[in-house]
Amino acid sequence: MKNYIQEGRMITVAAPAGGVASGDGVVIGALFGVASKTAAAGETVTIATEGVFDLPKLASAIIAAGDKVSWDDTTKQVNLPGPGRFPIGIAIEAAGNGAIIVRVRLDGVATVAA
Repeated sequence: MKNYIQEGRMITVAAPAGGVASGDGVVIGALFGVASKTAAAGETVTIATEGVFDLPKLASAIIAAGDKVSWDDTTKQVNLPGPGRFPIGIAIEAAGNGAIIVRVRLDGVATVAA
């Protein structure tokens, strides 16, 4: 196919205001991904939109394996779906009260805050 560009699992974007660190969750419009490197605001950075990642989680959230999860772009943490949060994928391991990391399979689809 002469119009094929790439698989789309890794997308190059401009880092948002405030920049990003390697491993940070990033929301660019309706796209969520995980930064592959540290980049200042406006610099190009490649983000992974699919795959399994350990991401920061709201400590008080109780997430079961298989739960849908969302990204709170204000706190920069994974939480259960709710108002103002961007759906990003599925938890593949449980992460209970007090846990600050959750393992997430990103679904790679467009996201819009609830």
